[in-house]
Parts: sequence; structure tokens; C-alpha cells
Amino acid sequence: MNEKDLSSVGWVQRAKALIPVIDAAAAQIDSERRIPPEIMSAMHDAELFRMCLPRSMGGGEASLLTVMQTVEAIASAEASTGWCFGQGLGCSRSAAFVEPEIAREVFGPPDAILAWGPPNGPIRVIAVEGGYRVTGKWKFVSGIRNATWLGPFCPVFNEDGSPSLDGKGHQIRRNMLFPASSATISDVWQVIGLKGTGSDNFEVEDLFVPEAFTFVRDSAADRREDDPLYRIPLTTFYGVAFAAVALGIARTALDAFIALAADKTPNHSTMVMRDNPAVQREFAQAEANLGSARSYLIDRLTTAWESGELPESWSLDHRARLRISCTNAIMQARDTVAFAYQSAGSDAILERNPFERRFRDINAVAQQAQGQPTNFEHAGMALLGVEQKGGRV
Repeated sequence: MNEKDLSSVGWVQRAKALIPVIDAAAAQIDSERRIPPEIMSAMHDAELFRMCLPRSMGGGEASLLTVMQTVEAIASAEASTGWCFGQGLGCSRSAAFVEPEIAREVFGPPDAILAWGPPNGPIRVIAVEGGYRVTGKWKFVSGIRNATWLGPFCPVFNEDGSPSLDGKGHQIRRNMLFPASSATISDVWQVIGLKGTGSDNFEVEDLFVPEAFTFVRDSAADRREDDPLYRIPLTTFYGVAFAAVALGIARTALDAFIALAADKTPNHSTMVMRDNPAVQREFAQAEANLGSARSYLIDRLTTAWESGELPESWSLDHRARLRISCTNAIMQARDTVAFAYQSAGSDAILERNPFERRFRDINAVAQQAQGQPTNFEHAGMALLGVEQKGGRV
């Protein structure tokens, strides 16, 4: 494994350098429903998937703001690549929760990718001597076609079928790490947007997973690295990453509209679009909304990160406002792309133009849990002092 220090790497600049090659592969990514090997190789050569690995392993231990800006840059080129990148970075934080030799086995190879997804039906994980026997199915496993390891989050049962409980009487849930070659993958990802994520299903039957290759997600007891990056709840990390994907999509769509408006004269008009006062006004509003959402997200990331508090101790105010900023970024990005798509007229529906794919992709992003308006409700409850259960923010 490469043990050089990546902590001072210019990750955003590395990502931006790949924008032309990723953008050129967009049609291939859509049609093949996966990130092609040459794009993955370019990202691995730039060591982008190592930016969230611990410094002790030669990783980058990047800040959450750097993660956001780097994912945004990749997504501005192609949304599915940005989504798989953000998902993969979240999974790579697992390296901080297992023993170093296990982390090196999983994440040591230069093409290492860990993927996971939610259960797709009942999961049967039985605690046995030395580890667990795992049977189950999982879905929405973004990037699985390029993954080297899988790590589903599983409820654990005793051999008699009863739930395995912790000291507080809660059922134990652990992530199980095993090679992707151990699973059977089902090709189910026929979708309208984010086609290239290849978020297929997988299943395993009575697979033995050694205890050392398991951990409890977000567990202080399992965490072996002190950097704040590994103290951030996974749902918060993914909220930031997926907001970054949305912002990248919207920025490119808006820039494409600028280029179109400079040359297009609609059939019902005698002036190019950019000279139309109504277009000028609506574009300025879209630019303000997108820019404001991005700035708010950056502000909340910076405020929380520089608060002097460890992420697990972030105040309810910090957590609620960060949740608002992530969801708001996704929703404003969706509205911005809708403006560009609708204002582009018939040009927007043509595959050769940059609007229709980004319209499909942003609406797929907005369907994910991080973009749902109910997030505002839970954050609003917190800020208004309304008691809630479940720690939703």
C-alpha cells in the first residue's frame, strides 16, 4: 500500500483536472449503466478515492468542506460519477473502524472500492464462533460494478433465532465486510436518472464473515482514528456529499444555459435570449438561488467544523442548520435545473444537448432521502424547541 502523506493534496484541483475526460464519457456512462474502467482508472490514478482514508494509512483525512467541493467538481462533469464518488468516500471511512491490518486488506489495493446499500427483505445474520454467518439481499448498491468489497449493515441474531442484544437491550447491528466476488449481483438498475451509478442488488447465502471484518457504524467503541472526519455521522456525511452532487449538476446546467442564451433566437422572438429582459431576470434569480444555497451549505460546514466541538458533540443548532443546508441545496439545485431545462425550449429535449440528462439526474438525486422536504420538518422542530424522538437531525 502507498504510505505517502496525502493530507496536503489539492483534491479539488485533482478533480477539476478530470472534468474533460469524465464529461467526454457521459454518453457511455449512461448507456453502459456503470462508470467505465478508463474513468475509474483515471480517478484511482489521481487517488481521489483515498482522500477520506486515515492519514495513518497514507490517506488524505480531508475536511468535510473539501469533500463537498471535490464531489461537486466531479458531479459537474457527470452526475453518476459524482454520486458513486461521494458514496465511495462515505464507505471508505470504514477504514477508521477496523483494525489497521484489516483496513489495509480492504483498502490497500490502488483500485479499492467499498460499496453497500439497504436491505432488500429479511436479513439473517447469525453470531457463531469467530464471526457471523450472513444470508440476505440488499439493494441500491451504488457503484457495485466497480466495487472490490461490500459492507452491508446487518441486524445480528443468536443461533436460536432471537435478536442479539447489547447492554442496553437494543439489537446489535454490524457492518459485514467481504469481497464483492462473494456476492451474486442482480442487474436491476433500469432507471430514468443517475443511470451510470449501476445501483444494482446483491445477495449472499450462508457466508461466513470473520469477527475482525465487522464493525458498528458510527461507534465510538470501534473507532480507531481521532480525526473529526470519522466522528461525523454517516447520514450527515452523505447529506453533504449528495448535496454536492446536486450543486455540481445545477452549476453545469446553468452554465450551459448561458451559452445557449447567447446564440438562440426563439421562433416567437426577434432577439437572442440573453437580450430578453424576462430571461435576464429569471436567470439572475436562478443564479442567486443556487449561489445562496451553495454559500449557506459552505457557511454551515465551516461554522460546525470550526466550532471547536467534536462532531458527535455538535449542538442541536449546528446539526439542524446543517441538515437544512444540505436539503436546501438539493432542492434549489433541482429548481435551477428545471429553470434551465424549461427556458431552453425544444433544445432541452435533445440528447446531444446538455440539458435532458442533467434534468433526469437531478430529479433522481432529489428522490433520495437527503433531498426530501420532511428533513425541513425535523430540523424545524429542533430549532423551534419541539421535542422529537429518533435523533432525526
